[in-house]
Amino acid sequence: MKTLAPWVAGVIVLCAGSAALAADGSAAPALPRISGKVYAITNYGAAAGQADSAKGIQAAIDAAAAGGGGTVELPAGTYLSGPIHLASGVRLDLAAGAMLKMLPLASYPGGTKNPANFISGKGLHDVAITGKGTIDGQGGDWWPLVKKAGPSIRRPRMIALNGCARVLIEGVRLENSPMFHIAIGGHSSDITVRGVTIRAPASNDPVHPSHNTDACDVSGTHVLVENCDVSVGDDDFTCSGGTSDVLITHCTYGHGHGVSIGSSTAGGVSDLTVEDCTFTNTECGIRIKSDRDRGGAVHHLVYRNLKMTNVGMAILIYGAYAATERKYRDLTNMTGEIATAYPEKPVGPRTPRYSDITFSNITATVAKGRRAGLIWGLPEAPVTGVVLDNVSITADKPFGIFNAKDVQIKDCHILTPDGKQNLTTKNVQKSAQ
Repeated sequence: MKTLAPWVAGVIVLCAGSAALAADGSAAPALPRISGKVYAITNYGAAAGQADSAKGIQAAIDAAAAGGGGTVELPAGTYLSGPIHLASGVRLDLAAGAMLKMLPLASYPGGTKNPANFISGKGLHDVAITGKGTIDGQGGDWWPLVKKAGPSIRRPRMIALNGCARVLIEGVRLENSPMFHIAIGGHSSDITVRGVTIRAPASNDPVHPSHNTDACDVSGTHVLVENCDVSVGDDDFTCSGGTSDVLITHCTYGHGHGVSIGSSTAGGVSDLTVEDCTFTNTECGIRIKSDRDRGGAVHHLVYRNLKMTNVGMAILIYGAYAATERKYRDLTNMTGEIATAYPEKPVGPRTPRYSDITFSNITATVAKGRRAGLIWGLPEAPVTGVVLDNVSITADKPFGIFNAKDVQIKDCHILTPDGKQNLTTKNVQKSAQ
């Protein structure tokens, strides 16, 4: 065992660097405090080239936990491993040239019936996964199975943390997870994901499409996602209910379904800001989706200073995610007449309710044959308090706003091939300008 220096009273506080402030000026999330001790996995029986290094890696984690915490170090080399469990006060650090590979499907414990998540933790505090190395999920054999057999195939998540506090994921490259790459939930708090590269083939890749390979699913409070480079086969970011105080900034998004909220928003989502990000070939730029059996209050959202190129739709907000009739599922061709004919139901505790959403300084070009955007509220719960300020979108089909009130549209340009402003509305109450 060796020690890192310098540290204060034996504890390293993983430096916040230049992390941005949230829109309300609040500080970045609290970062983990990790002991200066270092535990190299090679001292605990793990070795590059082993058939399964899980036992040695876990022994190093357990030793670090027993010693009051510290950094578990993976030196350069390729390590195959089955599932491992993190511990409070422990950082898993992958050196440059280190490759941690999930065991392939054929030898993964639990197979397709009951596979454990790869790197997991529950109820932990002060945990980190850092470094310049790579974690490879070897998901290529899992994806075609689930496309063929559907939900009967169970898959492991690459990083799965539940109910954890002071979490940092920084610098590493994550690729080809069988399912989600990062999944953090269960009332977690103070979560930072920064400088992370995440890659999987697009879901419509003509050769080897991935499936449900979400990049960053983070639900909780006080969340910062910054300087990440993401291109995957499902949501590039998403969160569910019970989420607040989120800042996503200076990220680069490629293939995937965009920066999303939902579909489960029960418990509410609030105070989320997305700023200074780019989107290229993304299915959606911004997407908020839910339905009457899983909704809640989604409010105080800010999207600003965004550039989108060749996206499938720049902005999509709707509350009929599980609609079964084809006319309500064809969002590209949705008209005001169809949208406002959607059957009304009584407002209940799980009715999706969207309010106080601002879009400003956004430019976008949309893929051929697709629409600029869609904001579609339920008849019993119109989208309320929408501001579109300096939004410029070029698309083949119009931007539609249906079932909404208190809408402000300022300096917006929705250009279609006829060269005209093309923003259509129905059952919309606009605010005084």
